[in-house]
Amino acid sequence: MADPETGAVREVLHERVETYYESGVNAENWKVFFDTDEVLWYSERSNWGHLYLYDLSTGELKHQITDGDWIVRQVRRTDLDARMLYFTGSGRDGPDPYFQYLYRVSMDGGQPGLLTPEEANHSVSFSPGGNYILDTWSRPDVPQKHAVRNLDGSIAVNLGEADISELLATGWQPPESFSVKARDNETNLHGLLYKPSNFDPSRRYPVLNYLYPGPQSGSVGTRSFTPARGDKQALAELGFIVVEVDAMGTPGRSKSFHDAYYGNMGDNGIPDQITTIRQLGAQNPWMDLERVGIWGHSGGGFASTGAILRYPDFYKVAVSGAGNHDNRNYEDDWGEKWQGLLEVNPDGTTNYDNQSNILLADSLEGKLLLAHGLMDDNVPASNTLLLVEALVAANKDFDLVIFPNGSHGFGQGRTYWMRRRWDYFVEHLLGVPPPKEYEFGRERVRVARPTG
Repeated sequence: MADPETGAVREVLHERVETYYESGVNAENWKVFFDTDEVLWYSERSNWGHLYLYDLSTGELKHQITDGDWIVRQVRRTDLDARMLYFTGSGRDGPDPYFQYLYRVSMDGGQPGLLTPEEANHSVSFSPGGNYILDTWSRPDVPQKHAVRNLDGSIAVNLGEADISELLATGWQPPESFSVKARDNETNLHGLLYKPSNFDPSRRYPVLNYLYPGPQSGSVGTRSFTPARGDKQALAELGFIVVEVDAMGTPGRSKSFHDAYYGNMGDNGIPDQITTIRQLGAQNPWMDLERVGIWGHSGGGFASTGAILRYPDFYKVAVSGAGNHDNRNYEDDWGEKWQGLLEVNPDGTTNYDNQSNILLADSLEGKLLLAHGLMDDNVPASNTLLLVEALVAANKDFDLVIFPNGSHGFGQGRTYWMRRRWDYFVEHLLGVPPPKEYEFGRERVRVARPTG
């Protein structure tokens, strides 16, 4: 606390961890209550993100408010008069640890009360007066339902549910949820699997692995219903099985889960991606694990290239967009948060060598397609060009697409990049020539040029 009149500063409380401190999931959860001379603090000291109450004057811990093998995500409302906290949490109820529910708990202790009991992912907001809760809940395969709830969780008004009959009439199908074991053979991982709508279990399908490794987010994204999750179902329709899973090293679970590859970003959760696909393949003989491809963008571009360089016996094709291939050349606040400060050893090696794709360029065996935008102001294009330089020096064959005016998302080149990615997988995993210069959304008509 700082006194603006005198400039006097005193420390109220201090917490230090060896990796990194999270003050909440997607939002800061600590709050100062001057009226009651208290501080609400968020900590993962028990390996799970929970709330603690401190004395503002003394800095002494009064008591822990929530506990258990689950996490508080966001404090959504504070009622100091009733000394009640409303917060979203996950992992406490239901089999899916990523589904978010709304709870309330007394600041003075006791078990949280579940206010949104439906087994689904809940998105909530409070009315301006704080007397009602607007709740929307869904799952990847179940569309949204809406209701206004009282503060005790009872439904005041049902507002209906989404009608997806027209969507289903098009032949649309949802992805399938699955759970497998992580690399430690103990921790549960959760993901989604996409199959072509004309799926034939007697066939053998090559597998595509989409990933975003984190550490600030995972591959799957929202656990709510959405008609499209990028182009994953579209890729499945081309004749692939598409798999995405939130590996160890991503948030939303315990601290040890999130810390899994702290200081070794080259891991990128790829061992969990591989064990996921192998377990699914053992259960489903229609998955051809001799033909596995991987793709991602930004951190996913970094990880997909790292996957084919580190595990050439498993991944045969990789497509990598805008990757930060060596975090010494990316934002210092990113590398230092997840890898630590740069340390140079007496022999010239560093603690950043374990995450560099550039140092692994001579390991390339499969097919690799790289892309970057030269106007990228997030991951500078030098990240890919340095990798290109290393691949050339190693005399490796690879493919490269450059977008001269492309930003981090490739701007107007996004559609072209999607088509090239589809073509690359079709050619090198399905083994058939892709249609030349295919255009999305309409049939291409060629018109002969006049000769005069």
